[in-house]
Amino acid sequence: MSYTLRTRFKKEIVAEFLPPARATKKQRIVIICDGMPSMPSKGSLVEFFSRKGFWAIYPRYRGAWESDGVFLQKSLEQDVLDIIDQLPHGFVSAWDGKKYRVRPDEIFIIASSFGGPAGILASRDPRVTKVVAISPVVDWQAPSKAEPIDAHGFALIRDAFGNGYRFGLREWKKLAGGKFYNPVRHVHEIDGSKLFIFHARDDESVRAREVVQFAHATGATLKLFAHGGHLSSKKIVSKHWKQIGRFLKS
Repeated sequence: MSYTLRTRFKKEIVAEFLPPARATKKQRIVIICDGMPSMPSKGSLVEFFSRKGFWAIYPRYRGAWESDGVFLQKSLEQDVLDIIDQLPHGFVSAWDGKKYRVRPDEIFIIASSFGGPAGILASRDPRVTKVVAISPVVDWQAPSKAEPIDAHGFALIRDAFGNGYRFGLREWKKLAGGKFYNPVRHVHEIDGSKLFIFHARDDESVRAREVVQFAHATGATLKLFAHGGHLSSKKIVSKHWKQIGRFLKS
């Protein structure tokens, strides 16, 4: 079993990463955008992609967990784009000081739940090749009853996760306003051929109706399950890798 390495991007964003475990002709990058609130737990997914021949990067958003900054001060896709900006200039392993420099031929994003908008919005950048979005939020103005975007939801996150997320009610309210970090406002800027969405009709955290409408409006590929609830990115990637792999190569 390998152990993920650690680095910082733009001096603020702490990330786990692994180089590809085998040599490949192309330099392929996968950036994993996690949900929120959740404990950082995608190390096995980093290892999975490394074994498949990808550079795998799993960042902590600014203001979350080990990273510096204020959570939601910036739209989260900016964290992704800042990482992409730095790759060719190099980043240093915190463990041994080794410097890595990557000039990617292809950049992929695996984005789930709260992190879904980070991947979807980052897909507008021509450097991003494809995005796989798993149970992604697509419209903050259509919240679910299970995870409300209100003062109660904010208090719950602060009570349950403490300083794991460092932000104020002011930042949280930006989501409910609908203009910030909200894919549905950018439907006409999204190239659906770059986007593959997995979702379940019985998801109580992110309603399926808006996701289906978003997929149709953008022309994204959609795999809709009748059951499954709020889907796990680790399980989806593992179980549906053949289909995902074909999409990434297409």
